[in-house]
Amino acid sequence: MMGFYILVGLISLISMVVSNQLKSKFKKYSKIQLRNGMSGAEIAEKMLADNGIFDVKVISTPGMLTDHYNPQNKTVNLSEGVYNQRNAAAAAVAAHEVGHAVQHATAYSYLKMRSQLVPVVSVSSKFSQWLVFGGLILGVASGLGFYVAVAGLVLMAMATLFSFITLPVEYDASNRALAWLKNKNIVSREEYSGSEDALKWAARTYLVAALGSLAMLIYWGLQILGNRD
Repeated sequence: MMGFYILVGLISLISMVVSNQLKSKFKKYSKIQLRNGMSGAEIAEKMLADNGIFDVKVISTPGMLTDHYNPQNKTVNLSEGVYNQRNAAAAAVAAHEVGHAVQHATAYSYLKMRSQLVPVVSVSSKFSQWLVFGGLILGVASGLGFYVAVAGLVLMAMATLFSFITLPVEYDASNRALAWLKNKNIVSREEYSGSEDALKWAARTYLVAALGSLAMLIYWGLQILGNRD
């Protein structure tokens, strides 16, 4: 189990470093005020209109970095620090979330795949490790213990797949956002540089999560299949 604790500690450390760097970047670029004076909400609404999307609402949601697009009710949810603010960080986040709305409107394949996996992942996140632990306790050398552990491993693999499918979804949304911000001259060169850097660090949080999920999957896979021998 020592290897497990070392792995968890390493993943947590890397995640914390990236998360802190992301917060630092957003704090930095929140000080770069947009020359056009547009708020995050106004930027989101303009990007939606420019893409011919008129059935999506832009609303404010409590918290920090709680921004997201909800495909169920077609809403772009912007945190309080983005909805009303008029800076490079707010522009980046607002445009990124609209990027997801554009993906939805254009039936972007990876977004569809991720949406289809949501029900499975909601189950796997709750039960995968319990099944793995249960199988190991029962003993994977025995038939029952092995199959219980493998069931947990399969659910864990689905969650890992979900995290990797999330990567192209997030990177594509950022690319759409940055292209629109640049092509429509929404931001200046300095503002664009800040928006780009902020979104890069946001994407890295998803990359760390995906690699962490893969590392855990490999670790438990080796534990289960190794003990089977």
